[in-house]
Order: sequence, then structure tokens, then C-alpha cells
Amino acid sequence: MPTYTYACKQCGHRFDAVQSFSDPTLTDCPECAGALRKVYDSIGVTFNGSGFYRTDSRSGAKPSSTASESSGGAAAASSTSSKSEPAPAPAPSGS
Repeated sequence: MPTYTYACKQCGHRFDAVQSFSDPTLTDCPECAGALRKVYDSIGVTFNGSGFYRTDSRSGAKPSSTASESSGGAAAASSTSSKSEPAPAPAPSGS
């Protein structure tokens, strides 16, 4: 269940309340019975590693058609064909 932080608008009292998503929002301060407001703070989540930024997920992407056209069709075709060739088989070991 999430923990919500509330602050009183009149006396400034702050407190945390563990509530379900379906529970109604608290409206009365337990100290002075004044009006409450929810306090929204930053969350403590950090994303580490690759794939969290727009540039990280694009490393294996194919170049756009405008990039291959500007680099020359023959050069683009030769680089593509070299990638599709099978790797040479390892030499048999003679014992």
C-alpha cells in the first residue's frame, strides 16, 4: 500500500498515512482539524544501465533510407552483403 504525505494548510503539521488506492483522501488535520493537502515529493527511483535513454535503445537500429542513399548505393550494398556472409568454419584439428 502506498504511503501519502499530508500537510495542514493552517498549522503546517506534516504526517504520513498508509492508505489503499481506493481509500478516500484525508481532509481534516489530526492536530487542529484544519484543511489538509497532499504533498507530492520526488520519488526515489533511479534507472541504471543501458536502454533507459532514447539514444541507448537506438544502437542496433538500421540507418534510415536517406542516410543509405546519401552514402552511395554501392557502398551501402557492399557493407550489407558482408554482414550476411556466413562465418568461416573452424579448421579441423588433425591428431
